[in-house]
Amino acid sequence: MEKSVVHIVHCIDTEGPLYESLSATFERLKEIFGIEIEPSSANLRKLQNKEIDLGGKEGDVAKVVDPKLLSYNDSWDKVDNMLSKIMSHEYRNTVKDSFGNGWVYNWFCMDHVGFKINPRRRDIGYHNIYDHYLEVIKNTKSVQDGIHFHHHPVPFTEEAHHPATHLFSHTPVIYEILARRIIERQWFSCVSRPGFHATRPDSHWFLEQFIPFDYANQATDDDYSAYKDLSGGRFGDWRRAPKTWTPYHPDHDDYQKEGNCRRLIARTLNIGTRSRLICEQDIEQAFAEASEGKPVVLSFTHHDYRNMEPDINCIRDTITYVARKHPDIQFSYCEARDAIRKALRLEECKPVKFKIELDKDRLHIIADNTIYGPQPFLAIKTKCGKFYHDNLDFQVPFEEWSYVFDDITLQLSSIEVIGIGACDATGNVTVALIYPETNKIVQTFY
Repeated sequence: MEKSVVHIVHCIDTEGPLYESLSATFERLKEIFGIEIEPSSANLRKLQNKEIDLGGKEGDVAKVVDPKLLSYNDSWDKVDNMLSKIMSHEYRNTVKDSFGNGWVYNWFCMDHVGFKINPRRRDIGYHNIYDHYLEVIKNTKSVQDGIHFHHHPVPFTEEAHHPATHLFSHTPVIYEILARRIIERQWFSCVSRPGFHATRPDSHWFLEQFIPFDYANQATDDDYSAYKDLSGGRFGDWRRAPKTWTPYHPDHDDYQKEGNCRRLIARTLNIGTRSRLICEQDIEQAFAEASEGKPVVLSFTHHDYRNMEPDINCIRDTITYVARKHPDIQFSYCEARDAIRKALRLEECKPVKFKIELDKDRLHIIADNTIYGPQPFLAIKTKCGKFYHDNLDFQVPFEEWSYVFDDITLQLSSIEVIGIGACDATGNVTVALIYPETNKIVQTFY
């Protein structure tokens, strides 16, 4: 009899270097707890040692200012020094899975764009982080790792370190990010993680159009009411979501409820931070659910701006400790797309291939198989270097579309390249580029 498998996915919100000054640390404490303390190294040490009376908040404050959490990788040199260790063959294979394979990382790369204020010294620009990690993966021969999509909406303050939840209210930079990723990097994503763990109706419906796999659910038994910035469902609100390691299809009107949407949402708790931390009991739950024959994806998330090595060591040791108590259950380190595919036994198929025709001013697209969402993502780059996204005209939803270039949209003579990106329901990705001047069409399949 075939053994059940716990599919293990290490997600990293891949955001590059992060700097935080001493005064900024105390500003965060004010935002989180409403406490005002004079910024100083001496007061920081006292808070870390719980030596200042905070009316019962001493333990929670100490978690936030834990020296490990404040030890940021504030330059690419520090990030790369960490990566050279944890991405090495030796480190990956320190603790192997049930199949003799080493650790796998999933890099959810974001672009810091649309921000005007950057006190945390983030690496601002299109593709900067994606390109950096693509090069690291190439140099370390880390072909087992995944590169996926992560996005921070731009807040009203336009400060790069401030959280926000609305994809489109202030500036819809997500459209240009994806348009550039299609056209300039021939890449589109089938897996996403939400910035600040926050999903809302707008992002829920956006993902429902384009991206089939979503590592987002942070359902736990703790409501984190001690933290002012997280209480009452602010930002990562998963209070009503299933507390199970089986991915679920959400409801159209409530992403936390199970329903009939196409997307699959996987539960993903934290490591190496202050809240919604995965613990041994959660890992026990995953193995218990696997023993009941449930499809299990055990996933957890991290940030690359902290030293990840101690947390990886801890989670690997805990997984192997729990696994010894369940000899009939195997565990497998997985790339994020493959984990959902294998756990839910999604039928493998070839990526969608498009028949594309550009006849005078009309673009016509026919898929040889049904795509995941109702339409591909349309990306347009003009000869003057501007990027646009638009809806297609539907001929047959999920299968056939068209688009007209004219003085109501954009004149075809002004277009340098047209791109489309699409997934199918199993996570295959197709990217196509169309060059109007030569009628050349290039399709790339993942």
